[in-house]
Amino acid sequence: MDQTPKGAILQADVALEKEKVKSGSIGRKALRNASVAGTDLYDIRDLEVFFPVRQSFLRSMVSTEKHWVRAVDGVSFTIGAGEILALVGESGCGKTTTGRTLLGLEAQTGGQIFYKGLEVGKFTPGAIRDYRRHCQIIFQDPYNAINPKHTIFDIVAEPLVVNHLVSNEREKEERVIRALEEAGLRPARDYLYRYPHELSGGQRQRVCIAGAIVLEPDMIVADEPVASLDVSIRNDILKLMVAHKKELGVTYLFITHDLSLAWVISDRIAVMYLGKIVEIGETEEVVANPQHPYTKALISVIPVPDPTARRERTILTGETPNPAAIPSGCRFHPRCPEVMDICSQQSPEDVQIRGTHYASCLRLNGHS
Repeated sequence: MDQTPKGAILQADVALEKEKVKSGSIGRKALRNASVAGTDLYDIRDLEVFFPVRQSFLRSMVSTEKHWVRAVDGVSFTIGAGEILALVGESGCGKTTTGRTLLGLEAQTGGQIFYKGLEVGKFTPGAIRDYRRHCQIIFQDPYNAINPKHTIFDIVAEPLVVNHLVSNEREKEERVIRALEEAGLRPARDYLYRYPHELSGGQRQRVCIAGAIVLEPDMIVADEPVASLDVSIRNDILKLMVAHKKELGVTYLFITHDLSLAWVISDRIAVMYLGKIVEIGETEEVVANPQHPYTKALISVIPVPDPTARRERTILTGETPNPAAIPSGCRFHPRCPEVMDICSQQSPEDVQIRGTHYASCLRLNGHS
């Protein structure tokens, strides 16, 4: 049995933190004093997240070459303070991994993530703990995201207790009630001592939102937050997120496979395909003037309210390629309706369309 006194462990943690600060890492004080640089809360540069491919025992004995799943492969973008950036793409494109990496839930293989001008990868353990108070996540399935054995009060209060942010029970109750009210569960006292199974799916998702905003974060990663909800409830949740942006100044990374949802809620859209962002820009600009063939295909299947409207839909054929065996050249070329011979040989560069609107396609690079 380990007989090391708790005080000695605490002193060792403090010593480790000081040593990391001395070696050039970023401590808690620097994070507390940080402010938004310009208008950007986040600046992501060439972010990479690779996962090793597991091999059978025999294959690992005869092969020394390692294979990787390139989930996120050189992604760069910014997130402005108080904006909603939608990250759109098919399942397996890397959008969820990107969001989780911003919060430190996945380890980055390469690149840099800057939060308020500070590089997250250089944060000390103490700074990471403080950072996670400012950046929260809402998961897709509200029932599996919360403990079914806990009351709503305990679920929402847990982040406050873990981070030692309340000094007494009265303060804790006041903050929980305020968070539930802001999440649209009114009157909040009627929900405090219920259990998750007593609530509807929409109400459970509001509990998850309350658990995120109770810490008063700067940033929330919303990972398909309405995908498991009825259509009639989705609108209320989306309105709630927009209200939080306007009234509380919360910044959102809204992850979705549904471009129509991104169109409704976001200020900017980033379209992701197989680990790369292929188009990014102001929402109205991207929807009205799409430049990448993948974006065009996604927009072509958005439902329109006019039953008499006729337009040509682009249906992509084939499955998304394996991220462990990415095609050469442009990674979209096996499914692209506008493919050229050079697409299988050369990777496209980002081209500025107008303002902050960028797309990466060889046709935009002057090839035809």
